[in-house]
Amino acid sequence: MKNASLPLCGAFTVGEVDKRIFGSFIEHLGRAVYGGIFEPGHPQADEDGFRTDVLDAVRELGVPIVRYPGGNFVSGYNWEDGVGPVESRPKRLELAWGVTEPNTFGTNEFIKWCKKANSECMMAVNLGLRGADAARNLVEYCNHPSGSYYSDLRISHGARAPHNIKLWCLGNEMDGDWQIGHKTAYEYGRAAAEAAKVMRWVDPSIELVLCGSSNGHTKTFGDWETETLSLAYDKIDYVSLHQYYDNKTNDSASFLAKNMAMDDFIHTVISICDYMQGKLHSKKQINLSFDEWNVWYHSNNDPVERWSFAPHQLEDIYNFEDALLVGLMLISLLRRADRVKIACLAQLVNVIAPIMTENGGGLFYQTIFYPFMHMSKYGRGTVLQTPIACGRHDTKEFTDVPDLDGIAVRSADGEQLTVFAVNRDFTEDYALNIRLLDMEGFVPAEHIELAGFDLKQTNGFTSAPVRPQNAALPEMDGNTATARLRPLSWNVLRFVKRKDA
Repeated sequence: MKNASLPLCGAFTVGEVDKRIFGSFIEHLGRAVYGGIFEPGHPQADEDGFRTDVLDAVRELGVPIVRYPGGNFVSGYNWEDGVGPVESRPKRLELAWGVTEPNTFGTNEFIKWCKKANSECMMAVNLGLRGADAARNLVEYCNHPSGSYYSDLRISHGARAPHNIKLWCLGNEMDGDWQIGHKTAYEYGRAAAEAAKVMRWVDPSIELVLCGSSNGHTKTFGDWETETLSLAYDKIDYVSLHQYYDNKTNDSASFLAKNMAMDDFIHTVISICDYMQGKLHSKKQINLSFDEWNVWYHSNNDPVERWSFAPHQLEDIYNFEDALLVGLMLISLLRRADRVKIACLAQLVNVIAPIMTENGGGLFYQTIFYPFMHMSKYGRGTVLQTPIACGRHDTKEFTDVPDLDGIAVRSADGEQLTVFAVNRDFTEDYALNIRLLDMEGFVPAEHIELAGFDLKQTNGFTSAPVRPQNAALPEMDGNTATARLRPLSWNVLRFVKRKDA
């Protein structure tokens, strides 16, 4: 057994966790909406056609905000198609994903679903084929109380109270030539600045997310952020990041180190934002919205019948190593909780998702469901600096990879402390010695682990073996707790303060 140490000091913090870091994403893509969250006629559908079994699973995940309606979809979407009497809504050829969109589910249905899911909406506007006019009208429709054309139109559609959507995305991945209405950095920066201006004129309380690069490997990464921020800096609040990771080479050691690339990506975008703040002599700090992240590669080339309705599309079936990397990516997000304020696991149901459904049937939790659920449940509060001293190794893609990675979070009331840790070592247990330097009275309460599975093990409708289990509690010796972390394991180490402390 190897040894590692983790000194924790309550006075040394990273920042407060914004609950929106545990957000997710629903796009009109595949069966995310139709057959996912919305399936009228399903045995467990409610009066609005929402699957109650899916709602229960989403509430268990604890998702506080959901990005909608896209994604690539939004750049060709007319929001007016998705409101009003359902029988009057047009069917459209949806060019982003090559399917037919019936528009039987739209803005008001999604807001109603969010309320039932105990979540809020992060709305995206179309800056691909449309622009500032459609964007300001949508804000008016959603947020203005009454007495104007679009607010009264909403009321006529049965939504008397305003939706009060506070977080808005200014388009999606506009740097990519795959995007409908793809723009240069200058074109997008100007369009975003003008849309942001008039959207805020309608509702000054909203927050706005500028499209950053669609991933950290594009040729224009860095230049895109610099130029768009130079044009829109004073009008926006966040810059978006998107990143997916894969194991196409079947190099599991490198795959499980890919959150180190995510760390670098986050650090680089923060540096660009701070550079632009200095260059523009601004007192305003721009934070980050990592509003698409996940593992994605199992289903990239699955064929889809063109112009079909809600096909099985991008339905990755995740394995155990995917769950480990998702846990590591969550650790990376919390490691910069001082600047990463929003994040969206892409997506929520069926499409590269933690929840999988069967049309007319049941659902199952994918392997990645569990680390996300654990982090969402226990990872809220103050992130502590988490300097783990452990062994290191090299892989084909990365050097100096820590065997262990983790993050510690103290609850807002100060009564709970949780350490999330992944052991990347393929063969060796680790004894993690957690020294509570200035936090008296904490005792071990629970050790949850996801461990002991073949890396390629998956869950399914008939069998879901990859589930968390309770492990032995850490042993206390004075102010030091020693926990055993099994090889290739996700661990949640929970401590509570004694009542007499």
